[in-house]
Amino acid sequence: MAAQVKVAVIYYSATGITYQMALAAAEAAGEAGAEVRLRKVRELAPDEAIRSNSGWQAHRLETQDVDEAQPDDLSWADVVIFGAPTRYGMIAAQLKQFIDTTGPLWAQGALADKVYSAFTSTATEHGGQESTLLSLFNVFYHWGGVVVAPGYTDPSQFTAGNPYGASHTSNNGEVPPDHVALGATALTAKRAVRIGAALKQGLAG
Repeated sequence: MAAQVKVAVIYYSATGITYQMALAAAEAAGEAGAEVRLRKVRELAPDEAIRSNSGWQAHRLETQDVDEAQPDDLSWADVVIFGAPTRYGMIAAQLKQFIDTTGPLWAQGALADKVYSAFTSTATEHGGQESTLLSLFNVFYHWGGVVVAPGYTDPSQFTAGNPYGASHTSNNGEVPPDHVALGATALTAKRAVRIGAALKQGLAG
């Protein structure tokens, strides 16, 4: 019997938009038979900035029991799915800071031969969704990972429209992810689990 695939969903979210997508990814991975860890990265913004935004403050309280990501979550996982909102066409600094702590694992080769995928959100349409995902994929290439994107592998993707990964336009945090965005996130996760399982079985063989 094949070993169970281990999936780490690691995300950053300020007001909860990307968090909702992370929940969808974690749920879909679990439905696909994986063992799942949902982890948030450490917040870097000062308390006064968070308190000045009611949505930001509320989301911090809502997710205070979600464990913070550690390098061990990466070494543990067979599949890693990252999520973060866009900042100027790149991932948010909070997720980048976490990635920047992975040097020791990278040097050991511990990040290679894993499946990686991602999702993102922007405040406005054409706000950098594709460039954010593509720039994040550059990290995976350095790690020696296997990048898995949803592509146009399901009819729903012709509505979602982003072959690189799930994405959503939130209108500055006012519009939560709809069934299209959450469906694309679930498809991304399930596809990553399926290919991760095949890769794991192939490496074990």
